[in-house]
Amino acid sequence: MKSVEILILGGGPTGLGAAHRLEELEFTDWLLLEQANHLGGLAGSEVDDQGFVWDFGGHVLFSHYEYFDNLLDDLLDEQWIHHEREAWIWMRERWIPYPFQNNLWRLPSIDLEQCVQGLETRQDAPDSSEAQNFDDWILSSFGEGIADTFMRPYNFKVWAYPTDHLSTDWTGERVAEVDKDRILADIHSKTDRKSWGPNSVFRFPKSGGTGSIWRELGNRLPQGKIEKEMRVSEINPENRIVTCESGESFEYGKLISTIPITNLLKNIHGEEELQSAASSFKWSSTHVVGIGIDGKAPEDLKSKCWMYFPEDNVPFYRATVFSNYAPANVPRPGKQWSLMCEISESSLKPVNHDEVILNSIDGLKEIGLISENANIVSTWKKFLPYGYPTPFIGRDEILETVDRHLKKLGIFSRGRFGGWKYEVSNQDHSLMQGVECINALLLGETEFTYYFPEVANKRN
Repeated sequence: MKSVEILILGGGPTGLGAAHRLEELEFTDWLLLEQANHLGGLAGSEVDDQGFVWDFGGHVLFSHYEYFDNLLDDLLDEQWIHHEREAWIWMRERWIPYPFQNNLWRLPSIDLEQCVQGLETRQDAPDSSEAQNFDDWILSSFGEGIADTFMRPYNFKVWAYPTDHLSTDWTGERVAEVDKDRILADIHSKTDRKSWGPNSVFRFPKSGGTGSIWRELGNRLPQGKIEKEMRVSEINPENRIVTCESGESFEYGKLISTIPITNLLKNIHGEEELQSAASSFKWSSTHVVGIGIDGKAPEDLKSKCWMYFPEDNVPFYRATVFSNYAPANVPRPGKQWSLMCEISESSLKPVNHDEVILNSIDGLKEIGLISENANIVSTWKKFLPYGYPTPFIGRDEILETVDRHLKKLGIFSRGRFGGWKYEVSNQDHSLMQGVECINALLLGETEFTYYFPEVANKRN
């Protein structure tokens, strides 16, 4: 049995961030276990049989951390393409710039009137600081018109849960609030406002997709300290031993887990309270569908990055013109292009797995993103059982209780699904959760990203 002081579960951004920081601090008594045969986790990429590159979802790199920026610069040097975000919403058979609530003037007159009326009567809704759920928050922030026209249908398509099932803890950087007077002025002047949000500019690797970042980081770590295809089957907290499905066991002093916290809790032997808590968590799965097409992208899509779809006439909530991110994302740059679609799934929003590609293609044709006679040369799909960590009502109270209990056992659950805090689950946040966990263990520093998301997100 191998024995290490720090055992890391999961080789995504959080686990790799922890391992990288250990090496920086010249702490060598560690080991990382990854269940897949590759590193990167949800931030991974694949090349399909036809040579098209696909990310495991619509990843966009931006950062709140100088540490993260410097690491990216070091990992890929000059191998970056920089983009200004061009995000759009397709609804009512027209394009509306993102964010929706800042560009209402583009709506048909009847929808515009309802949205403006809702803004005028927001005082009838609960105050946002008193909102019991995300639906209350939407009503108090935007009014009934925007809620019904966009917020409720779109958020159900993304989260696969109704808005009254979600808390408000995650909204700060994720949802643009409104200035009614400015919106009314913009309606009069027909002015677009597109630059809201931390990802208004972003970078993307020149080749290999987002996964190339994490492959490179993994390659720089001591290969003898990374063991792949190791799926955890049991954790004995009393003896501090992790056992894998292969039958191999590993003894640890401290355990940093970046696997979904639901799986972690279920596998902790003899801790009924933790095992019971696992059933409290809600999440959605994601289907990622890639469509590779011969020819050039339509003029309408040549500068667009990604697009949102709140209406029911297409199954996907977002589509990305993935060939626009990097020419090398297609095997024949300039002669082919690609679209990547994302579809959510939960118990409240079932999806037919066998028809997800066909339904996506039909949806793309329905709204004219691809023509009826488009020469589709490649299709690809990836099912992510864990796609979005739902910010369910009562989440923070459960996480606080679970985290306190785990700490007593020498276990630290961090990352997109390890920490289960959507508001700090982008790639920069995820890596820094790993880095900061090591800083806390070895240097006694505070884990700002995990414990104080609002502080982390105010950083430039």
